[in-house]
Amino acid sequence: MKALLLAALASAAALATPQAVSAEDQHAAAAGERPASQTILLTKLTPAYWRVTFANPPLNIVGPVEVRRLVEILDEIEADPRVKVVVFDSAVPGYFMAHYDLLKPLEDSTSMAPGPTGMHPVPDFMVRLARLKAVTISSIRGRTSGIGSELVLATDMRFASREKARLSQFEVGAGFAPGGGPMARLPRLVGRGRALEILLGADGFDGALAERYGYVNRALPDAQLDGFVDSLARRIASFDQQAIIDTKHLVDVASLPPDAEMRQGWDAFITSVQRPGAQARVGALVKRGLQKPGDLEDNLNTRTADYSDARN
Repeated sequence: MKALLLAALASAAALATPQAVSAEDQHAAAAGERPASQTILLTKLTPAYWRVTFANPPLNIVGPVEVRRLVEILDEIEADPRVKVVVFDSAVPGYFMAHYDLLKPLEDSTSMAPGPTGMHPVPDFMVRLARLKAVTISSIRGRTSGIGSELVLATDMRFASREKARLSQFEVGAGFAPGGGPMARLPRLVGRGRALEILLGADGFDGALAERYGYVNRALPDAQLDGFVDSLARRIASFDQQAIIDTKHLVDVASLPPDAEMRQGWDAFITSVQRPGAQARVGALVKRGLQKPGDLEDNLNTRTADYSDARN
């Protein structure tokens, strides 16, 4: 299985757009880590249809290095007027994106320079992603928690594997507020009550329940997911670009939250994750295997609710 996974990632990397060696990649190479350009792949299937693939096994954890890579890709999408559709997916079995990197020093995140909106790169990326002229589609297979959920919420459409997708905002269960804007997006998408259930219940939603709540557009049988998303993306990519841009812009005006709400979410995350209660809960999760393959990450929503048991 490991050999097959590595072969799949190598094949995806071969199809990805060649990138100049960045400072981040040079730093990763010096530290013996995989370059960021190999953990998040950009493939230009046609001039109008691009794909972004998360390929950072075993869990698709995203931290400051990966955020910078996402920003690089976003810059490239914004700069190319031919792009009409971008699909986000994962090459890592079981995980679309686990969550933000909670083991890196907090200063690695707080010291990042603001993006073009003036916000920290995480909310900046989420805002710019949602406002792209190109249409964005998430193809969700595996666990999609925390910043993973926040990223798919920032895309225009979300399609999930009925059998294999599991979406969540686990953060409140771990003692801190989510930082990538779900408090701003979910109430507009699923309504206030269901948004609070997702955020405060901090439990996982399989594809079928996510579809019923409006968390995703549709849940499809896993065997049909890739074909459906590819067909939809190619269909949209065949349409007149200005008609796409005009229509999407007016939907954005009617539905997207103001930047101030996104900024407040990130500020709440940074403040809350430093509180003693959050530090104690995260510390207990680390002892039980946070950010390592195994039971805790596979059952993160359940394990965050076991905190009282973990202290005994």
